[in-house]
Amino acid sequence: MAKKPVTLDAKGYRKFGMRDKVAYAAGDFGCNMSFALKGTVQTFWLVYMMLETGLLSILLLVVQIWDAVNDPLIGSMIDADRRQYKRGKFKQYIFIGSCGLLVAGAAVFLPFPNAPVVLKAILFIFGYIIWDAAYTVANVPYGSMLSLVTENPGERAQLSTWRSVGSMVGNMLPSMILPMLIWEKQFNADGTPMLNPETGVQVETLLGDRVFWVALLMGVLGFIAFQFMLKVITIRVDENSVKANEESAKFNVFSAFGNFMKNRPAVGATLAAMGMFLGMNAATTAVTIMFATYFGMASLSGIVQMVGFLPMFLFMPFIKKIVNRFGKKEASVAGTIASLVGGLIMLCFPLIADKSLSMVVYLAGLVVYGIGMGVYTCVSWALMADAIDYNEWKTGKREEGTVYSLHSFFRKLAQGVGPSIVLLVMGVLGYNSDLGTAGQTAATSYNMCWLVAGLYMFSAVMQFVGLALIYNLDKKTMATMTEELDARKAAE
Repeated sequence: MAKKPVTLDAKGYRKFGMRDKVAYAAGDFGCNMSFALKGTVQTFWLVYMMLETGLLSILLLVVQIWDAVNDPLIGSMIDADRRQYKRGKFKQYIFIGSCGLLVAGAAVFLPFPNAPVVLKAILFIFGYIIWDAAYTVANVPYGSMLSLVTENPGERAQLSTWRSVGSMVGNMLPSMILPMLIWEKQFNADGTPMLNPETGVQVETLLGDRVFWVALLMGVLGFIAFQFMLKVITIRVDENSVKANEESAKFNVFSAFGNFMKNRPAVGATLAAMGMFLGMNAATTAVTIMFATYFGMASLSGIVQMVGFLPMFLFMPFIKKIVNRFGKKEASVAGTIASLVGGLIMLCFPLIADKSLSMVVYLAGLVVYGIGMGVYTCVSWALMADAIDYNEWKTGKREEGTVYSLHSFFRKLAQGVGPSIVLLVMGVLGYNSDLGTAGQTAATSYNMCWLVAGLYMFSAVMQFVGLALIYNLDKKTMATMTEELDARKAAE
């Protein structure tokens, strides 16, 4: 049977289609084979390595600040790179990063629980830095590449949606399966469940050795996904349109920061992303501890949490129609209002004494929160692509690498500072690392419930402020911006 001829666009490239969408999704799947371990990092070092909450908070803050700082540095390096690569510079950087991620994720989980505290701190810092360097080299050009696959706003929205699919699948698999592999319920010598005398729930132990091997396996899966993306996806926009700061060959972080803060849609989308990660990442350790000490089901915590992400699938088949009909900003704002309602429902579950009913209310709040997150999750990366266009519209410079990397800078601050603060709060609320999950008091387990509910509510508020009050690219403004940018390109 003869092969179907490839349909080319006006520039001679293969027309945008399903291959690009699946390939781009595979790229974020590859990223999330590593990124999904972030929440486990805190739990591993808190519960298995038994680092004190205050010390772990400081260490996490140190590595995460470096994590955030090196993003714009790598972004500017990509912007300034004018060398010719056979596969293109974006794909070349992604390939280098993907090779590092083969083993870098496991470097954060070297299992030496009996080592001296100083050695534990050194292992944590160096392991995290190695992982972070590889992840940043792959992730920054991957995010910037969305603007180069297609110039069509609708197609960019589809790419953003499929990126969210890759992200969700990449998060769901380890989030659901990993807790079942690394948590083990404990039994007495006579075979009866070992119960915490304070809370009355069955004791569960974290199997830290297994985390290391699972992280290695995830590195291999991520590498395979990256190679598939690099082979299949097509870049249609000239990579030389990605311009660095033309006034100085050397990256000026203060100038870049000032320019970024003038980009209102980039600021709004970034604040919303920070809010999302505060809910998804900062709460991860508190959620795990809550399930282990309050509900006695840490091994199933991943499956329960995934309930909050599943509603995204409701919007996937209709996202293009939703965006075309209402606009990305308008649809996302409606979603944040639903998330606020979900946050309010979550604030009710700690008030219910019956733990079974309390779990039902928690799940109800999580589902409503997830429905609100559905549209925003599908278009979040397209919002940033539009913010890059806004930068070109207002200043004449696209600066994909710099704008995206500063977005990543603030997002990673939320991912790092948020969990650090949460760990400190957990210590204030009574969590004692030396006791593990088995020895926590009933009051501490109850306090974890309020902490989790409060984090989700705060997350929803940040998303609403970022998208409803700051992000200013509504449907009408988008049409004007696109028309003027097209006119400039036609004139050139």
